[in-house]
Amino acid sequence: MKTALADALAARGYDTLTPVQQAVLEPELDGVDMLVSAQTGSGKTLGFGLAIAPTLLGTAEHFGAAGAPLALVIAPTRELAMQVKRELAWLYEKAGATLASTVGGMDMRDERRALERGAHIVVATPGRLRDHIMRGTLDLSAIRAVVLDEADEMLDLGFREDLEFILGECPEARQTLLFSATVPAAIAKLAESYQQDAVRITTVNPKAQHTDIDYQALEVAPRDAENAIINVLRFHEAPNAIVFCNTRAMVNRLTTRLSNRGFPVVALSGELTQSERTNALQAMRDGRARVCVATDVAARGIDLPNLDLVVHAELPTGSDTLLHRSGRTGRAGRKGVSALIVPPAARKKAHRLLGWAKVSATWSPAPGADDVRAKDRERMLDDPMWFEEVTETESPTVNDLTARFSPEQLAVAYLRLLAERRTAPEDLSDVASAPPEKRKDFGPAVWFAIEGGRRANQDPRRLLPMLCKLGDVTRDAIGAIRIRDTESFFQIAEAQATAFEAALGPAMEGEDGLGIRRSEEPPAQKGGGFKGNPDPKKGKGKPPFKGKPGKAPFKGKKPKAKRAT
Repeated sequence: MKTALADALAARGYDTLTPVQQAVLEPELDGVDMLVSAQTGSGKTLGFGLAIAPTLLGTAEHFGAAGAPLALVIAPTRELAMQVKRELAWLYEKAGATLASTVGGMDMRDERRALERGAHIVVATPGRLRDHIMRGTLDLSAIRAVVLDEADEMLDLGFREDLEFILGECPEARQTLLFSATVPAAIAKLAESYQQDAVRITTVNPKAQHTDIDYQALEVAPRDAENAIINVLRFHEAPNAIVFCNTRAMVNRLTTRLSNRGFPVVALSGELTQSERTNALQAMRDGRARVCVATDVAARGIDLPNLDLVVHAELPTGSDTLLHRSGRTGRAGRKGVSALIVPPAARKKAHRLLGWAKVSATWSPAPGADDVRAKDRERMLDDPMWFEEVTETESPTVNDLTARFSPEQLAVAYLRLLAERRTAPEDLSDVASAPPEKRKDFGPAVWFAIEGGRRANQDPRRLLPMLCKLGDVTRDAIGAIRIRDTESFFQIAEAQATAFEAALGPAMEGEDGLGIRRSEEPPAQKGGGFKGNPDPKKGKGKPPFKGKPGKAPFKGKKPKAKRAT
């Protein structure tokens, strides 16, 4: 290891390396391409920072003058990219490295000027990096090493084409490192195409659960989900916690509820500007906020210090999402808790998710008010301040208090002052004895129709989550669902109908390009719906969907996705 890097690690208090860091530093791997899989939070950033040092520095201990970059580090999100830049900055500071970043949401002119001044290492997101290459503002001729961090997430977010373009523009004589939590076929193919004789390194046991994460499935009565979230946050009193929701609407609702209860809370969702996202994360890092309520996409790649608690306010859509959410905690040797809020209707889904993710969870009722108060007492009595000496400054006030008030008066005043600083816990219903929740009268609603009915095997259980996702609404906003032969009908609460249409966009299409339109109440008779051949199997294809007046017939083509940066 280079002396400058060893000194930087020592100054930060690193006396031992994590398994992934030790693995990539084997002497025979200097300059070699690597495909590395390791758990989230296992020290990957320092790992690849150390691994590419021999390639960048050669026999020297310090960098020369900065010019065209020597290394590219590519990350899926701007937050992760900036986090990587911060880590590499202190690691390479004593070696005299200059770093620059090119990430979506930042001023491209400032980035161009930084690149013109010269940089040894550029940390970037794929979309913005490609923009700079195509504009000629980034010179790749001197590149010696390329690192793809969290490559699986980049492919999930649709960056395959960008990554292939970037790797194709880099010099062939380079070291290429791919770091990925999992290695599906798409990652293996990318490695095969753009790496040379890559060494496969894994420091995780795919059959073993992340031992630093305590999974808890917390059962709640149907109407107690939000109250249970309050109690879980109070029970753990984590320095930082993330509460995951499936929609922006739920993020806004829960953020408001927690703020009203006195929690220092921020929100992360797709509707925020880059400046608002940056401010929210900074508030978490500097202690002004302790709870972040977020959607999955908004929270991808973020890393918060002291994040000891992840709460799944709504169950994730799949096992990979469960692992990605939970992987925000239990990082770099810290213990963490991943708590799933499980009402009765979601119990089977929770079992399936945990099984698919190959993790075991402790099942128990969510902490009640008495549990939270008991935990408060435990924390209070374990506080080391009880055993600290009275200082000279404090002594006059202490003497005055003990002279004026009895021990009982002092104790009760102390307890009441503590209580004022915390929100009161919620009384939860007993899960076993709680009556099933009755559906309220839905109220004023607007009917919509979507292509696909019984003949297309349409089913309310599949339709409901799809509508929630596409229309950015919760289940409470969707009323009756009626399946007919060739189309299906559903209600959207009148107050949210316009926002539902706006979320769908001008195309008014669902998954697989299924057309959606406003409708009258569905016909009572069986088989009413889209007019056309009564048996599509015998016809010459599906008739066009009759959408809004003036709109061209629906062709069945999915709208082109916007590329994220």
